[in-house]
Amino acid sequence: MPFLPSLLEIIVGILLLFGGGEFFVAGSVAIALRLGIPQIVIGLTLVSLGTSAPELFVSMISTVQENDGIAVANVVGSNIFNVLVVLGLSALVMPLRVKSRLVRRDVPLLLAVSMAVWGMAAGGRVYWQAGLALLMALVINIVWECRTASETPDEADDFDEADRSSIPVAVLKLAAGLVLLVIGSQVLVRGAEAAAALLQIPESVVGITIVAAGTSMPELVTSVVAANRGKADIAVGNVVGSNIINLMLILGLCATFSGEGLLAEPNLVNRDMPIMVVSILACLPIFWSGGVIKRREGLLLVALYVLYLGDQLLEVTGAGGLLFNFRAAVLVLGLPLVMVFLAWESLLWFRARKAQSPN
Repeated sequence: MPFLPSLLEIIVGILLLFGGGEFFVAGSVAIALRLGIPQIVIGLTLVSLGTSAPELFVSMISTVQENDGIAVANVVGSNIFNVLVVLGLSALVMPLRVKSRLVRRDVPLLLAVSMAVWGMAAGGRVYWQAGLALLMALVINIVWECRTASETPDEADDFDEADRSSIPVAVLKLAAGLVLLVIGSQVLVRGAEAAAALLQIPESVVGITIVAAGTSMPELVTSVVAANRGKADIAVGNVVGSNIINLMLILGLCATFSGEGLLAEPNLVNRDMPIMVVSILACLPIFWSGGVIKRREGLLLVALYVLYLGDQLLEVTGAGGLLFNFRAAVLVLGLPLVMVFLAWESLLWFRARKAQSPN
């Protein structure tokens, strides 16, 4: 089958990206620790960047090769995958307690940036001015996070002796990670382009599904393992931090160096970006209702992603009648059920709080 070589390239690219991200994080953290950089700064920058490194390199390679459809779709698709699948599966493994810092600061920031990016792309392109604004916002956010880190010292990242490699070993890991990331990005993008051409579907569809899921594997593995070990703050913080990095750094860099601006296809602007924003909005009642993502809420998030994939599949196959009926069923039945579920969860939390409060 002519599709198999493209699929093999996609799989090999994902594996190379995964290994490159691991070496990149290990080398970067070790160098930072040896140079005496505070651990909170490492956690807020290098660790989040490390899990987002596959998205960064894939999107940058796509931008250089003028494949804007993959570059933008990869960022948007990764953010949707992170919120619905990574958080959902992590909560199924172990209910996740969300730190108040995330609820009060980082999640509202992610929502605001997501809405801003949606607005930037509304005209069909994300121009270099918008990219530069995102990069400036990222610098301001890092400075702000570091200055306020002392307010919650218990949330600082802990690194053991295994992370404190010697400088030569750390540089070797960093170099190996960069090489694997560059090669893996090129292989994955080439496979995605070939798959899109063979299946006669837009590159943005491949980017927002297969490529986005593949580049989000580090976030998925990190969060699920963290949840299984009872480190809920790492599981949730990894998703929120990676999504902020995806929008501010990756999309910002790609737009800044794209020349004429990144092309945002109509489907991305009219369907996928709104879903990216709505997925965060759907999480807010869950985060606020007791600060815990329960297993049934995790199942809801995963189910929403399945519906999203179903919509993509029906549109690609050209099943117009089925697609219309599917979307009508989601709007008439699915959306009200989700809203009732979220309202019920919030009501239970308010009742519990009222019962616990002194009269």
